[in-house]
Amino acid sequence: MTRFPAWTQPVLFAILTTCFASFMVSGIATLRAIGPGPGFLANWIGGWLYSWPVAAVAMYFIAPYVRRLLALVCEIK
Repeated sequence: MTRFPAWTQPVLFAILTTCFASFMVSGIATLRAIGPGPGFLANWIGGWLYSWPVAAVAMYFIAPYVRRLLALVCEIK
């Protein structure tokens, strides 16, 4: 199995974490907005496909600042 180079880790981390998180959050938001029924799945996937790229880009750029903030408030050994 071919492995990705180490420099791709921040990009892949942003892509994968936001994929799962935005999928769950958009599902809950869609369920609350329109309820279960006809069109639910199509609306959920449609909303997720729009929100995932936005979340991935935001995560990529925000992650370094979050890491710095956590370094200030967490004990690192």
